[in-house]
Amino acid sequence: MKKTAITFSLIFMFLGIFAQQNKPINIKSKIKSASIYLAGAELIRNKSVNLKKGENSLVFINLSHKINIKSIRITTQDGVDLLGISHKINYLSANKDIPALKKVKDSLKLMSKKIQNLRDETDAYQTEKKMLLANMSIGGTNSGVAVSELRQASDFYRTKITEINKKVSYNNTKINEYSVKVINLKKELNQLNTGATYPRSEITILVSSNVDKASTINLKYIVSDCGWSPSYDIKALDTDKPVELTYRAKVFNNTGINWDNLSFNLSTADPTLSAEKPNLKPWYLTYYTYRDNYSGRNMKKKEGYAQNMVVQTQSNQPQTFGNVNDGNNNNGIVTFEEVEIPELSAEFKITKKYSIPADDKPYIVEISKHNLPATYKHFAVTKLDKDVFLIARITGWEDLNLVQGPANVYYAGTYLGQSFINTRNVKDTLDLSLGRDSKVIITRSKLKNFSSTQLIGTKKKEIKTFEMIAKNNRKTPIEIQLLDQLPISQSDEIEVKALELSGAEYDINTGELKWLIKLAPGEKKKITLSYYIKYPKNKTLETKKNTSRQIRYKF
Repeated sequence: MKKTAITFSLIFMFLGIFAQQNKPINIKSKIKSASIYLAGAELIRNKSVNLKKGENSLVFINLSHKINIKSIRITTQDGVDLLGISHKINYLSANKDIPALKKVKDSLKLMSKKIQNLRDETDAYQTEKKMLLANMSIGGTNSGVAVSELRQASDFYRTKITEINKKVSYNNTKINEYSVKVINLKKELNQLNTGATYPRSEITILVSSNVDKASTINLKYIVSDCGWSPSYDIKALDTDKPVELTYRAKVFNNTGINWDNLSFNLSTADPTLSAEKPNLKPWYLTYYTYRDNYSGRNMKKKEGYAQNMVVQTQSNQPQTFGNVNDGNNNNGIVTFEEVEIPELSAEFKITKKYSIPADDKPYIVEISKHNLPATYKHFAVTKLDKDVFLIARITGWEDLNLVQGPANVYYAGTYLGQSFINTRNVKDTLDLSLGRDSKVIITRSKLKNFSSTQLIGTKKKEIKTFEMIAKNNRKTPIEIQLLDQLPISQSDEIEVKALELSGAEYDINTGELKWLIKLAPGEKKKITLSYYIKYPKNKTLETKKNTSRQIRYKF
């Protein structure tokens, strides 16, 4: 039966006296499990130690130097009493033999050796060429050379020098190729050296045992400069199928210690919360204004490569998750932003074991997959864009403990771009744009026969008539929300009046027109929009709304 975990303030007096009498036992332990938070992680280590009767000094070595010393907790078994705990940073024990660092150093040595061998070989060929050129004279000044001998000598020199030139050229090409690899390896070595030269923490504990025995010591602590950020894939195959939501986490580790073959939980809780009892504060309601930048709970911003991430699973088979596409052309750089989380924290148990290197790069961990019911609607503003957009209204998402974050959206196997899951949405539906639907067409054209300009006394009257035709080329019925507008007068001299709206909902304050069109498979419907503008004929009215676009001219 284990004793309750005890947290001590750092006690140095007992340890200092004891260290003079007994040699401490160094303990090399492995991380057994972890709880990874949005900012920080709680790690658990344990080790079976042979204790002697009486007092024993145990030192957990090679720990991260980013430990929160107030979070250190030690648990002992029955018959073992904990007398004291101390923590220190060992600046002389920086680990420079991490596997990734050794691999790069070995590759760098191999490339350097290949370059030197090629240079030595090239130098030998150059020396041989100089010797040939210095000994080309095959006859004396008073005696000639037979034609057959001259031809034979000529063939020999031409063949040999050509062979040497080709070999030297090949070697120079390979030297240049290897030199580029050396430059890249040195860059990677510099990056790895930054993490490899981290100092290491040591936690010394003083325990007392009633007999000689083997006992398991459990160590738990919180480290900073690590965490996770949410990421989603939303896939819709067709308008009559549910939406598949894949919940993923981008986990990063910059603690200086690799997490090898580790099982862990992902949590949205705050490990730095106070032990004081909570107090209720007034809860004020207000209108929510969407913000592009995540805000609220602080999370350290991290950047790293996320192209072709490989995470090692328990079966020792690399599990590749492919390119991480954040919707922006940022060369694979993934950025961890501040995120806002629900007041009630959630925890996700990751069943697979993963290895997360301490290289400050984000690694993809899959949390869960869900098939969510969805209804599909089409949306069009043909005055601004000729295409029709497909909207998926997803229900059931609020029960999945989602954290707000970016979502990659796919429709019919095609990547459409990036959306954003906003957990502050109080509605029970989540609306996502699935891009342009080429199977639904709406055209908008001006009817010249029903459009005219008239002079009436001191006024000019312009009549404008448009026809919109919507057609459903899908095999399922659809519903389209079509928007258009009437201009709004800002002067008593300008009069705007609708002539034909085809049953549209009209907002007099904004001029917005809204139609809800239901189309059966293959069905086509027409909508007519007609209005006039009347204003003084001696004034010029800008009746066409133009947009600007920056273009490049080639001269």
